[in-house]
Amino acid sequence: MAVASTAATKDVKVKEALFAWEGIDKGGRQARGEIRAASSAVATAMLRRQGVRIKKINKKTFQGGSKIKDKDLTFFTRQLATMLKAGVPLLQSFDIVGRGHANPRFSRLLFDIKSKIETGSSMAQAFRSYPFYFNPLFCNLVEAGETAGILDSVLERLATYQEKSLALKGKIKSALTYPIVVILVAIGVVGVIMYKVVPVFEKMFRDMNAQLPAPTQIVVNLSNFVVHNGIFALLAIVAIVLGIGAFHKRSAPFRMLVDRTSLRIPVIGSMLEKAAIARWTRTLSTMFSAGVPLVEALDSVGGASGNGVYAEATKKIKTDVSTGTSLTNSMINANLFPSMVLQMTQIGEESGALDSMLTKIADFYDREVEEAVAAMSALLEPIIIVFLGVVIGGIVISIYLPIFQMGNLV
Repeated sequence: MAVASTAATKDVKVKEALFAWEGIDKGGRQARGEIRAASSAVATAMLRRQGVRIKKINKKTFQGGSKIKDKDLTFFTRQLATMLKAGVPLLQSFDIVGRGHANPRFSRLLFDIKSKIETGSSMAQAFRSYPFYFNPLFCNLVEAGETAGILDSVLERLATYQEKSLALKGKIKSALTYPIVVILVAIGVVGVIMYKVVPVFEKMFRDMNAQLPAPTQIVVNLSNFVVHNGIFALLAIVAIVLGIGAFHKRSAPFRMLVDRTSLRIPVIGSMLEKAAIARWTRTLSTMFSAGVPLVEALDSVGGASGNGVYAEATKKIKTDVSTGTSLTNSMINANLFPSMVLQMTQIGEESGALDSMLTKIADFYDREVEEAVAAMSALLEPIIIVFLGVVIGGIVISIYLPIFQMGNLV
């Protein structure tokens, strides 16, 4: 029993906190800093063993804070790369970024990572402790940079990669957000008309015993449905959307079906395909230029493409490459990449400048996506305006049709 109790005690992980302290060091100089410990008493004892005479020690709190976004991580990577290139020590860089960040939650994350590094973990190991924020691509590149002694250069490439990926996502979101918002506003306007306006006219027509034209009768019937069953229909739609979202997260075959179908949608499918190729080639270029072997680099490339079709194809490409097939031939077998991509990849392999060629491909497709977004936005705007005019104008005309015939009714 005693042995079991001891083992159970060892499995309990003591929660540590961050303490800010001020005191006098061994040389009699004023000193201050931070230390992570289970309590202020433990922190004081640890500092005394280091020869520090404590004057003041306080527990640091990082209450609240907003959700950590990709933009925060990208900015952190750029800051860290810049400071390391300038010769600022690693731990001091974490301290500077953590103290200066406006989001307390992100500051807490950086101080936790700094604490792990202080206790002997490598930087890559510390990042791997937080997979929700730092994906395998990020951690693998950091590990490659640490091993090769070029961490600052790798972080700079990684920051550039993140900035490009973030810009690409922003362009796609901006292209899709505008029509979605306009359509939602239109649905809201139509709902108000159906719920508030049409019933007033319907009551007036009923009091007059008027024979309603077919378009007006259709609008009245729709209005009655919205008034009596609208809330249930709305709840059903919300439940369906949430259900599809949950099923999409949990079901890999359903995600694959959605990704495959999305690539076949006119206009949008072409844009998504170009975006996936841009992310795929840029990720592979970034990892290969950092010294990660090609087969290992392909582990992270598929997921970074953002599309299950390309992720699945990347697994086959990795298998072919690991058995001695060239990257170009493996990509040809995948039957997903345009001839221009294949030709430039082949030139890169033959010339020994694969990373440079892949970067040029990514830049080209980034521009293609940007142009596609601009073209789609220009195309969607008049289509949406015409659609709204037809829908709302049709409802208004249908309501006023009996009024136009009022003379005959009287």
